[in-house]
Amino acid sequence: MGILQKPFRQRTVWQLTSLMALVLLLSGCGINNIPTYDEKVTSAWSQVENQYQRRADLIPNLVETVKGFAAQEQETLTAVIEARSKATSIQVDESILNNPQKLQQFQQAQGELSSALSRLMAVSERYPDLKSNQNFLALQSQLEGTENRIAVARRDFIQAVERYNTELRTFPGKIWHSLLYSDLEPRANFEATTENAEDAPAVNF
Repeated sequence: MGILQKPFRQRTVWQLTSLMALVLLLSGCGINNIPTYDEKVTSAWSQVENQYQRRADLIPNLVETVKGFAAQEQETLTAVIEARSKATSIQVDESILNNPQKLQQFQQAQGELSSALSRLMAVSERYPDLKSNQNFLALQSQLEGTENRIAVARRDFIQAVERYNTELRTFPGKIWHSLLYSDLEPRANFEATTENAEDAPAVNF
């Protein structure tokens, strides 16, 4: 009985060794790259969402503060409120990453909000009392920090999408995509609308 079990054990050990070697070989060939990069895209997009939402949350207090000192600038204030409403009305769940048109609409709405905020901050230059108001200064600082975070989050997202999409189109990722991950499609990305897309949107303080 022991003599029969020995070849069986040897065969089992050989099979396990071969399986481990195959796993290591496949790992070295990038079999896990596509789902890994896809998760990084999703994570990077969450940061983009978080930072844009943070900016949207700051705007009502900013508008009210400016209104207290410059109520006559109604056109500019209204433009900011409307731009914020438009930007926050777009659904930004993960499905947007597979919809280039919807992502472009989102990007355009956020760009319009950036422009409206820039005009609002320019208006503040005409009101010394507003510029020295502590609440306004605090909101101004938070907004500036948020714009910088948005720029970083957008840059990280763009890089993550480029890496993921490149993996789908190049060897050996193209093979793994056709064999194992055919349900994963290329992701939509932000379009670079300025020469320095990694820089913060223009909000002049």
